[in-house]
Amino acid sequence: MKVWIDQDLCTGDGLCEEIAPDVFVGLDDGLFYVKEGDKVYAEAEGNVEGAKGLALVPKGLEEAVIESAEECPGECIMIEPWKSFLIYLQLFY
Repeated sequence: MKVWIDQDLCTGDGLCEEIAPDVFVGLDDGLFYVKEGDKVYAEAEGNVEGAKGLALVPKGLEEAVIESAEECPGECIMIEPWKSFLIYLQLFY
């Protein structure tokens, strides 16, 4: 599973970081971004953001990311299926 944030919709409430701090981080601009390890997908950090900045969700944090998306008041957290997972499903189910 991969995740990204639409910064145009982000309200800066920070619920995502409270629920899944290993995946979401707030920056000085008051908005929240996805991260993958130490890499923050934000232009301010020298990386792409938004739909081009997809972060891989670490194993075991999928439910927290889904909860973050469900609780987000701005509805800005976008979850994308991971292609390898889809191929696995097609082969075995």
